[in-house]
Amino acid sequence: MDVLDEIEKKNLPEHLAIIMDGNGRWAKQKGKRRVFGHENGVHTVRRTVENCAKIGVRYLTLYTFSTENWNRPKIEVDTLMRLLVSSLKKELKTFMENDIRLNTIGDIQSLPKKAHRELTEVMEKTKGNSKMTLTLALSYGARQEIQNAVKQISAKVKNNIISIENIDEAIINTHLYTHDLPDVDLLVRTSGEHRISNFLLWQIAYAELYFVDVYWPDFSSEHLAEAIKSYQNRERRFGKTSEQLIK
Repeated sequence: MDVLDEIEKKNLPEHLAIIMDGNGRWAKQKGKRRVFGHENGVHTVRRTVENCAKIGVRYLTLYTFSTENWNRPKIEVDTLMRLLVSSLKKELKTFMENDIRLNTIGDIQSLPKKAHRELTEVMEKTKGNSKMTLTLALSYGARQEIQNAVKQISAKVKNNIISIENIDEAIINTHLYTHDLPDVDLLVRTSGEHRISNFLLWQIAYAELYFVDVYWPDFSSEHLAEAIKSYQNRERRFGKTSEQLIK
């Protein structure tokens, strides 16, 4: 029996976000260069995307490349961009067969032209798909996202488009990269690290957090199933008491 078939389908996280951490350390552990880890991490991405579509997760967001990652050695950044382009080309068929819409958040204008072009082309070709939305966080930083939102809202206040009294969570949400996505229900981070690393800080306010002590290339279907089962065994109160939830 497939381990994913054991998951209760009536209580899935609608929005699952993953910090895919540990590619470089996984490669180093095997005596290989860091790029070897990134290349193998692509296989885990494919498997995880297909598994999430299979079990019925509606929104999957992957922390693919942060704003801070631009500071890594040029050869590693170039490899990551190359892998992005080649993966998008290869996975288009999978997206279409599984009814997956590709989405992105972050400063994609800062991506190399070839990567930006391939990304926008695949997004355009999959825009009609509706079973699952796969969002790649690229050149993304949550603090930068919030900073941009504040600037946009401030400009609208200055131009009398928005009044200060009307600024609420809904207004802020509409100015974030994720304005068309629901809040995160479950955040998973691999590699054993217990940090958020500037990822979806606003959107995970009430998310369940799950940390797994394996590097991303080793993140299996079993690990995904265990993360979701852990989520399903938690009581999500959103500030209320257990007794209020029963009512």
